[in-house]
Amino acid sequence: MFKDSERLAYYAMILPGLLLLFAFTFVPLVYSVIAFQKFNPALGVQGSPWVGLDNILYMFSLRDARQVFFNTVLIATMKMAFVLVAAVTFALLLNEVRFLRIQRSIQTMVYLPHFLSWVILAGILRTILARDGMMNDFLGLFGVGPIYFLGQPNIFPWVIVFSDVWKEFGFEAIVYLAALTSIDPTLYEVAELDGANRVQKMRFISIPGIAPVIVLVACLSIGNVLNAGFDQIFNLYSPIVYSTGDIIDTYVYRIGLIQGQYSLGTAVGLFKTVVALILIGVSYWAASKFANYRIF
Repeated sequence: MFKDSERLAYYAMILPGLLLLFAFTFVPLVYSVIAFQKFNPALGVQGSPWVGLDNILYMFSLRDARQVFFNTVLIATMKMAFVLVAAVTFALLLNEVRFLRIQRSIQTMVYLPHFLSWVILAGILRTILARDGMMNDFLGLFGVGPIYFLGQPNIFPWVIVFSDVWKEFGFEAIVYLAALTSIDPTLYEVAELDGANRVQKMRFISIPGIAPVIVLVACLSIGNVLNAGFDQIFNLYSPIVYSTGDIIDTYVYRIGLIQGQYSLGTAVGLFKTVVALILIGVSYWAASKFANYRIF
């Protein structure tokens, strides 16, 4: 049992975080009513006329909005799938490294990009992927002409996906590395006595041992289907790749803040919030059913 003074100290520690959560998460929800108004900043929320569901119906009639929802789901799904595969593969391979110094050096190198902001990484990627950048210089050695990676709609989504994999797979692998340490070492010893090589031990011991964790992470990822990464895309995209690179968050930013269509932007954001809430419920149901994971 904690003493009252200790309990108060813990409450005081979490208070700043709770205040920030309340200010930036719950307070903005009050202004979601803008989605049902023809909002005029001069009149404010109370003075702006109500239009009911007109903004939401108009949102569904827009071709751009439908394309944006498709781009968001496609990019987010590919990110989750490729990061999952890369993280599991990396964890399995790193677990086979027997020299501790080499293992830690590799871990440090692959973890580092996770802690860099997309503002920094976007500048690096723009330099590497420029028409006269390092990547095109390398491709030129094989007779491949310069490719505008950030300016071709059919290539841009893949740049987004693989750059996100490069940034996040090392950090995501921490979960699987931790799961690998919980596997009974005697299983590997017995398998080695039976003549199993490293690939066979990985296939029949390591992968089945972390399978519940893989299923759990995959199920919980369902709730992030509509989060395709605003910071990353905002720092890398341009109008020429809107057709395949524009996502819900960048679309809301552009039409809501840049074009001043506050009501329409709020309607799109509110629709995303509702769908994301449903997907979070689905993800926890799937985690409970397939991975026996429960919060409540």
